[in-house]
Amino acid sequence: MRALVVEDDPDLNRQLVAALTDAGFAVDKAFDGEEGYFLGETEPYDIIILDLGLPKMDGLSLLEQWRRADKKMPVIILTARDRWSDKVAGMDAGADDYLAKPFHMEELLARVRAQVRRASGHAKSEIECGPLRLDTTTARVAYDGQTIKLTSHEYRLLAYLMHHNGRVVSRTELVEHLYEQDFDRDSNTIEVFIGRLRRKIPGDLIKTVRGLGYRLAQEDDAP
Repeated sequence: MRALVVEDDPDLNRQLVAALTDAGFAVDKAFDGEEGYFLGETEPYDIIILDLGLPKMDGLSLLEQWRRADKKMPVIILTARDRWSDKVAGMDAGADDYLAKPFHMEELLARVRAQVRRASGHAKSEIECGPLRLDTTTARVAYDGQTIKLTSHEYRLLAYLMHHNGRVVSRTELVEHLYEQDFDRDSNTIEVFIGRLRRKIPGDLIKTVRGLGYRLAQEDDAP
């Protein structure tokens, strides 16, 4: 799962990036509206944290341009403005949620998890695929009740597949949503992580769809 933080305060930007990284996200960051707009326009994100008071381009204008370009990624706006009219303007511009500064990081992370789940069609914090369970609140993965220990990249890959359970996910899409912008991306590493996951998760749950990508096993799959 991949996130973008657009926040001009260096300390808060760093704290947000660290918290999201610890929560299992690959995170890009921007410190002004122009840089943030470019990243949101050219890179695929599962969630964006957007400050409204940005230099070069304010967050409201940035968000309006994204939505006019039909960018559908969930956006949570951060604002130091406590007037209800500012919050309404943000929501009307296309924000999915807002949080007023100062805020507790745990509340932000809970809102992030909720928006990512809803964007992929999941209402509950626990996502299931047969005996496989992903608790998005704790980032815990279990098979038949037994915890499975995963590396950060293994977790990101499995979490993306589980959030998008029911469809085939290409290697290109996985690469785009697993790595930061400046990471040396190589789609061949996806096969390596898939192999590791298959060794850790019983039951042949991760299926290869030749020429298309990967999907999680469905109930009507042939044995």
